[in-house]
Amino acid sequence: MADIIQLLPDHVANQIAAGEVVQRPASVVKELLENAIDAKATNIKLLIKDAGKLLIQVIDNGIGMSQTDARFSFERHATSKIKTAADLFKLNTKGFRGEALASIAAIAHVTLKTKQENQEVGTEIKIEGSTIVSQTVISTPTGTSIAVKNLFYNIPARRKFLKSNTVEMRHIMDEFHRITLAHPNISFVLFNNNKEEFNLKIANLKQRIVALFGKKTNEILVPINEQTDVVTIEGFIAKPEFAKKKRGKQFFFANNRFIKSPYLHHAVANAFETLLPAGFHPTYFLFLSVTPSEIDINIHPTKTEVKFSNEKIIYQILRSTIKHSLGQYNVAPLLDFNRDASLDIPYGFKNKPSNSPTIEVDRSYNPFKDEIATPSKGFSKQHLVKPTQNWETLYNHLDKDVQKIQDIEVNLDTPLNTTLLEEDTANGKTLQLHQKYIVSTIKSGIVYIHQQRAHERILYESFLSNLTISEATSQQLLFPLNLHFSKSEIIQIKQLQPDLEAIGFEFEKIATEAIFIKGLPVGFPTEKTQQIIEELLFNLQQDLPESSFSLLDMMAKSLSKSLAIKVGKSLNNKEQEDILNKLFLCKEPNQSPFGKPTFISINIDEINKKF
Repeated sequence: MADIIQLLPDHVANQIAAGEVVQRPASVVKELLENAIDAKATNIKLLIKDAGKLLIQVIDNGIGMSQTDARFSFERHATSKIKTAADLFKLNTKGFRGEALASIAAIAHVTLKTKQENQEVGTEIKIEGSTIVSQTVISTPTGTSIAVKNLFYNIPARRKFLKSNTVEMRHIMDEFHRITLAHPNISFVLFNNNKEEFNLKIANLKQRIVALFGKKTNEILVPINEQTDVVTIEGFIAKPEFAKKKRGKQFFFANNRFIKSPYLHHAVANAFETLLPAGFHPTYFLFLSVTPSEIDINIHPTKTEVKFSNEKIIYQILRSTIKHSLGQYNVAPLLDFNRDASLDIPYGFKNKPSNSPTIEVDRSYNPFKDEIATPSKGFSKQHLVKPTQNWETLYNHLDKDVQKIQDIEVNLDTPLNTTLLEEDTANGKTLQLHQKYIVSTIKSGIVYIHQQRAHERILYESFLSNLTISEATSQQLLFPLNLHFSKSEIIQIKQLQPDLEAIGFEFEKIATEAIFIKGLPVGFPTEKTQQIIEELLFNLQQDLPESSFSLLDMMAKSLSKSLAIKVGKSLNNKEQEDILNKLFLCKEPNQSPFGKPTFISINIDEINKKF
């Protein structure tokens, strides 16, 4: 039998490696920005076009590369960061595997321009699909510029599975936030489709956080600082009252590298345990510094998953540090609000001596005497109860009561409360069960309606109708509502503005970090507007469809989920009947917008079988 195992060609091997390193345009952004940081750049520019599908370019003022290094940098496993296996356990750089540029060059058109400070001219290299097209000498500033064009041009299947521009741009922004937070000592500029989105100056960590997420963030940050022999923890946490229902601004960094650690996140959540309502998540920006030999960062291709050698100790230190900071800055409550204030000692009696109580006993009292003894000094007649006279008379009517009970005839064949059920049905009355279900009788039996899912269906069809067919009515506010958002969230709100106006929102102004709303949809809870818009943006960020109708559909689903009556809310009869009537006027009353049943019915025959 002929041999069937063979070595893969280099260009095929590079494309396979690219699948691990380059999952989407954000992966290219991460690798290129990290290379610029490792090159000791102090000024980095990021240019994006068409969400990175058309162009990703990073320009830095780092040390640059020589002509030989520039050519060699596109070879697989070519790196200046490590030389031996032992170097993997004392890393202080970002990239180190030497696969990034080779993988990127295998699936895109790449143009590299670089020059070192002591050189008069630089080098330009053009590569298409791992093939070097040209290498020339050019005049270029000190540093490096890498332009990646037409990502996945030679792998149509991978390009087809990319998400919409909005989703891909969101992933790029996430990587941009993570890297810029870790390096406030470097200035960053981001251009998206030739428009400047961010211009971050060299600053401290708090200033960088405020520059990324808005001036409002400055008011909610609580500093964290703890130094131990095992780990040094620095950064900020947000005050508990500013917690979000969706996980958003949660950042862990280990040795200035962004990481994901559910274990350490649990330590933070545990520290906030008694301060946050159920379902809310804390915001934090935490930097952990450990000895490089005590952390393994080479266990995942994206290097976001790490392993600490002293993980349990770090967990306890992190939890205690956050608790200490919450108390130190008077964020955690110091009063016990569950105590009974009536048990407190009044201020006027605090310094007075306490008197021992005296006990007086009526020694002349005899319960066996017919006549009640005369109370001794200190007792009054009202404190002594006279024994009941003629106690036998209490049972005189017992025989008659027993006879009445025996005369009652119970007919088990006749249902109890038949008249009441018929009256309820005739009057359209309903019953709420466990603050979760609405129960009502129908001709064939009984119907159980899930109040939250039913209300989601009602709101969903209403919002979808307003977005696609009719024009929604708006409720004018006496004073404009001022809501603060980050710059990236403001960009999304501007994109959604026409659709939000279609369902009843009226915007007075959309500023750089805030929006001013002068009108809301009828029935929209004013106090929850910020939270609902944040939930809408979060849901849309997860997977925004390409078509406009799918976008409207997702908006309607998100708003209906946020505004629907929740399980556990008590409803009066009018509210119950309103949901019941509106549900069966919907086009698809059987299911919620998310495909779950809104009601079940039980036939009278099924009920009879139970008896």
